[in-house]
Amino acid sequence: MNHPEPRIYVAGHRGLVGSAIVRALRARGHTHIVTRSHAELELTDQPAVRAFFRAERIDQVYLAAARVGGIHANNTYPAQFIYDNLMVQANVVHEAWRAGVGRLLFLGSSCIYPRLAQQPIREDYLMEGGLEPTNEPYAVAKIAGIKLCESYNRQYGTDFRSVMPTNLYGPGDNYHPQNSHVIPALVRRFHDAKANGAAEVVIWGSGKPMREFMYVDDMAAASVHVMNLAPETYAASTDPMHSHINVGTGVDISIHDLACMVGEVVGFEGRIVFDAGKPDGTPRKLLDVSKLRALGWSASTPLRDGLRHAYAAFLAAQVADVAA
Repeated sequence: MNHPEPRIYVAGHRGLVGSAIVRALRARGHTHIVTRSHAELELTDQPAVRAFFRAERIDQVYLAAARVGGIHANNTYPAQFIYDNLMVQANVVHEAWRAGVGRLLFLGSSCIYPRLAQQPIREDYLMEGGLEPTNEPYAVAKIAGIKLCESYNRQYGTDFRSVMPTNLYGPGDNYHPQNSHVIPALVRRFHDAKANGAAEVVIWGSGKPMREFMYVDDMAAASVHVMNLAPETYAASTDPMHSHINVGTGVDISIHDLACMVGEVVGFEGRIVFDAGKPDGTPRKLLDVSKLRALGWSASTPLRDGLRHAYAAFLAAQVADVAA
């Protein structure tokens, strides 16, 4: 390290995961946290990224910047999803290496795994089957991000690590009616239905798929834990060609039961209807988190508690928007 207190760059600090990582770092006493908004630094612009790393003398990078979205967004903007994510990852990883960054943590997604992967999904199931078509471009980009880190480690001896989170939710989420993930989409839909006195809420799909959900501050705590593992500990628990670590709760829930739980937390008292004509996505997606647990970390926020925190943050954001 160049400094007693490391200079830590959090790429994507305004997003769901990046903002949680900043909270986690500050809670642990880190003061040299470097951030740039999208307007200040366009991560798809290689010369700009190179200039940033040359000027800032960064010791650690949390690569949480990504173009993300739910089934609708992935289906509608596949070219943007694959291009933007590939470019951001390539530029940040390459320029971090050029600048001599000591350690980097790449944040991927559980959608990297085969659509019909055996459950729960172990890290070594990567690339053992076809991907879910609705988010294949995004998944391919995230797989490339893992392989970028592994390749630089193998060729240049860098210490670039990867974590693959399950579905995340919490403060800072995107509540866009079409482009959001399942929990913020449900929160928005139930909140609007309650406010408008609607008799029912229609949910996409059959409600049968099983999903795992993690409160984003748990994900941030796991990220900091993995980043701070001693190099020999990380190397001993991973393989050079399968160096990523799953981050999840180890527990899943059906979309039907999740919708009912969100409805209860929001206070919606009408009917919940499932539109089986809409796509379900992957039937089940539960991560095997035994590797992370063996490294001394487990999630601590129960789903219902996390949903209460998330809804409170959503309401606070609504108030802030009105005040603005």
